[in-house]
Amino acid sequence: MRFNNSENYLEELTFDDVFLYQQLSSIESRTQIDIKPKSPLSTTLPIISSNMNAVTGKRMAEKLARLWWIWVLPQDMEVDRMLNIINYVHSSDLRLDTPLTVNENNNIRDAIWIINKRSSQTVIMVDANNEPISIFKEQDLIDKDEYTKLKDLVKSRKLIVWNENISDEEAFNIMEDNGISSLPIVNHIWQLVWVLSKNDSVRNEIYSPSLNKNWQLDIAVALSVNGYKNYIDEIIKSGVNTIFLDTAHGYTSKMLDAIKDVRDRYNDIIIVAWNIMSGEWARDLIQAWSNWVKVWIWPGAMCTTRMMTWVGRPQFTAVNESSVAARENGWFAIADWWIRHPRDLALSLAAWATHVMLWTLLSGTYESPGDIKTDSDWKLYKENYGMASGKAVSWRTNKLTKFEQAKRERYKEWISKSKIYNVKPLWDIVDKFRTGLESSISYSWATDIEQFHDKAIIWVQTQAWFAEWTPHGKEKR
Repeated sequence: MRFNNSENYLEELTFDDVFLYQQLSSIESRTQIDIKPKSPLSTTLPIISSNMNAVTGKRMAEKLARLWWIWVLPQDMEVDRMLNIINYVHSSDLRLDTPLTVNENNNIRDAIWIINKRSSQTVIMVDANNEPISIFKEQDLIDKDEYTKLKDLVKSRKLIVWNENISDEEAFNIMEDNGISSLPIVNHIWQLVWVLSKNDSVRNEIYSPSLNKNWQLDIAVALSVNGYKNYIDEIIKSGVNTIFLDTAHGYTSKMLDAIKDVRDRYNDIIIVAWNIMSGEWARDLIQAWSNWVKVWIWPGAMCTTRMMTWVGRPQFTAVNESSVAARENGWFAIADWWIRHPRDLALSLAAWATHVMLWTLLSGTYESPGDIKTDSDWKLYKENYGMASGKAVSWRTNKLTKFEQAKRERYKEWISKSKIYNVKPLWDIVDKFRTGLESSISYSWATDIEQFHDKAIIWVQTQAWFAEWTPHGKEKR
């Protein structure tokens, strides 16, 4: 990456201050672009899900790993729950989804309660032997009494099912020919084991799963720099190979000591340390034997650290300086925060980051933890909240005495949560970021991310210029 004006290297710049400059290109199609990061992380798309309670749980982890990403399990979880989710994801199929099931005695209310847990918005009714009987979409359930038994809604036509050997194209054609959007997958004794949606059958041909060395869906876990010793042995033993050492202020002697301790105990795992904002900090953490550093000092509505402490740095400059220093020391940097659009992903990679981390965008998907709720106008939304919010602090301290909880509350940030409307499928975001990145790279006459690091040309713009680029219409909700 280079600036069009060399003097811009001395400026402190955020993403909205800069843009990518168009270059002569002989690339005929963006499908020629290889966007797999050249790094030891198993991701085949340079995006990681944030280790936030409102973002990453069991459903998110399973789905993301099939769509090229890797997820990071939050540090707040009890170790038993953490291990259960790790085992669940490791045992999940590489392309077929886990079905949402109900039984013959469940009613419409029971089905509606779980149907939005996945973007396919489908539930399958099974009998006592787990054999599929019928499949329901949301439109089959609305405008009916919520206490109606599901068995009374079973349609007379025969349910179409298939076995695990079906190809994605075969599955797509069966669903297309029969006007259905999901196909139950059964084993040799006709028991329901998986489900394949029409959308997923297409994406399985486009995306490759992120796999660990045992060819299982891969995972990562965030552990507190204060309490990692209590859990790390069990986590590593469960097959996790990537550990994020988590603390708000990552440039501390405690972090340096934790990195060295973990590296001494587990020489062959990947260690990611955070949060930092300068090349000096990146160099010191990597020389302590961290493989990655994460760049972010919290700005924004949900995490007000910058506003409370007045510590921070414009993100584009922080990412660029930290990423270059990390590369010079043989490793890499992850850009976190303010990744709102595909353009922010492209700018982060142009600045030499290898990955970005998403938070708020993912919290508003069907696959994120928590239930979809309705506001006073009956609009659907999901809750989003930061890890220093009152809600997160309460969860993290719920086993302490009331007196200790009261003491800890002094450190919470007062913006507790927000509502994310327009709940959408996870794959909408995946597709949007993938295609946007491919286009950005092609405009720089690069064919992969490594070339993009070298060839990208950055110009600085005025705020008026930025306003000219953005859509001027209003979104109707």
